[in-house]
Amino acid sequence: MHCRYQRGRRKGAGQEIARKDFSMILFGKMHFSLQRTIAIGFALIILLGTALLMLPAASKDGDSLGFVDALFTATSATCVTGLVIKDTYTQFALLGQIVILVLIQIGGLGFISVSVFFLMVAGRKINLKERSLLMEANNTFHIGGAVKFVRRVLIGSVLFELIGAFLLALRFIPQFGTEKGIWFAVFHAISSFCNAGFDLMGEKIPYSSLTAYRSDPLVVLVVAGLVVCGGLGFIVWDDLFKQRFCFARFALHTKIVLSVSAALIVVGTASFLILENRYTLAGMPFGEKLLAALFQSVTPRTAGFNTIDQGSLSEGGGLLTTILMFIGAGPGSTGGGIKTSTFTVIVLAAISHVRGRQDINVFNRRLEDGVIRRAFSAVAIYIAILVTGAMVVVLNQNLPIEEVFFEAFSAIGTVGLSTGITGELTVTSRIVIMLMMYAGRIGSLTLAMALTIGKQPAAIRNPREKIAIG
Repeated sequence: MHCRYQRGRRKGAGQEIARKDFSMILFGKMHFSLQRTIAIGFALIILLGTALLMLPAASKDGDSLGFVDALFTATSATCVTGLVIKDTYTQFALLGQIVILVLIQIGGLGFISVSVFFLMVAGRKINLKERSLLMEANNTFHIGGAVKFVRRVLIGSVLFELIGAFLLALRFIPQFGTEKGIWFAVFHAISSFCNAGFDLMGEKIPYSSLTAYRSDPLVVLVVAGLVVCGGLGFIVWDDLFKQRFCFARFALHTKIVLSVSAALIVVGTASFLILENRYTLAGMPFGEKLLAALFQSVTPRTAGFNTIDQGSLSEGGGLLTTILMFIGAGPGSTGGGIKTSTFTVIVLAAISHVRGRQDINVFNRRLEDGVIRRAFSAVAIYIAILVTGAMVVVLNQNLPIEEVFFEAFSAIGTVGLSTGITGELTVTSRIVIMLMMYAGRIGSLTLAMALTIGKQPAAIRNPREKIAIG
């Protein structure tokens, strides 16, 4: 009995060591910063996806996809962007489509959240390091309750995607048959909620996205609804359910994200109706114009689907689309951009300064100074990466500068909209776009902090002196 007991203890100890080793592989050694762990984790997922997409069985023609094309596709899927070199339906067999969908799901929810979920399923307790990673990856405010938060995020995401898939199946099953219709519904529901922009509509016309459904209220409204739900952010949804949808009890973050998102959708829809009335919306009935304008106001904030040709937008429509791509979705969401809360902080800071007010107040609350510095820092780094990447592409090949900047905004905003130049990019330009998608997904500020070596707080503060501004 004693020997059996000892063997049982050794076996249990071995299992515990194995679990710790697995955790170490997922989350890195303790000297890795949280930001560096997130950056490395996303890079590893992209490389794994690249290897799988290069398998001959992943392509319909049975030939191995080239490394650069596979890397670009894996990066776009993991970073939930939607920019593609090869049409998803015509290039990839079912295996390749499944790999892309899995990358989209992991990229949308965050590999940290997915990894922790599997550790929870395995029955292992989540330690402080992993809880800190969850807090950083999901932009939550408190380390306590991080595990429960992840559980609610995963359950809620699956619920949204299932509802969306069911509604889309009502349209796709009659058109494509039962099996293909269900697969199309599931694929587009997940791609929509994760703001990925990947589609299988190449079955009709390659690279056509949802243009064939621009007059279909069911498809347009379901996809737009999933995009908005995924773009609000998991923090917002968690607060919505906790406070039972009572606006007065919402946290300040929730109030800002909901208000700004609603304003952007309404103003964007009205603006596109006016700007594109004689261009991409010309000749449509009013109901179809309204659907197209609504979708165009939603998708740049970072969905990547389109129901109208982006290359045919008027100059005003193209500029408005670029602005919406720059603003993006909510923090801790499946979307990108500088984020709605960051945009709000910067606008309010400018207004407060012009009015001569020291504090920045919103919804009867005062914002912390640290939040303001973080917002301006994130935008400054974001713009620096954007401009640098766009200029490298412009210098590398002869393409219209406005189309290059549109592509750059789409890449770093993880949007996926394109005027059609993605397939024309050289290897160097593709690498630049990949790096911009990667920076946009993990966050420009997170990437900068991950690359910073030897961060130490200053022991001595230098003397203060004024400089002229403006």
